Amino acid sequence: MGRGETRLCNLTGVSPLVGLKDKGFVVGQAVLKAEASKVAKHEKACRENQHVFVPFAFDTFGGLAPDAVRLLNRVQKVVNSNSSSLKVSNFVFSRIGFSIQKGVAAQLVARLPAIAL
Repeated sequence: MGRGETRLCNLTGVSPLVGLKDKGFVVGQAVLKAEASKVAKHEKACRENQHVFVPFAFDTFGGLAPDAVRLLNRVQKVVNSNSSSLKVSNFVFSRIGFSIQKGVAAQLVARLPAIAL
């Protein structure tokens, strides 16, 4: 990733139990599949518009895809190089954590059975 490029980040949460009945449980498999699917879906269009696509996939048990880990490491380096304040770093990562929690909550609510009143 070069400097000055526009990056589009797609936050994707997935249950690690997706596909469990098909092939059995493999740790990290669901998050890797979700990441690959987002790359296949969006990367070409981003490249055509001179953007860099950055998938940020996580599972509801806390696993992160490799690109998500690289992005977080990069964010940490940028925050640390631009601010010596621990408060700034805590704020940035708490906002990222909030976004992940919001995605997990949305997944859980979407799977709740409908309650007829």
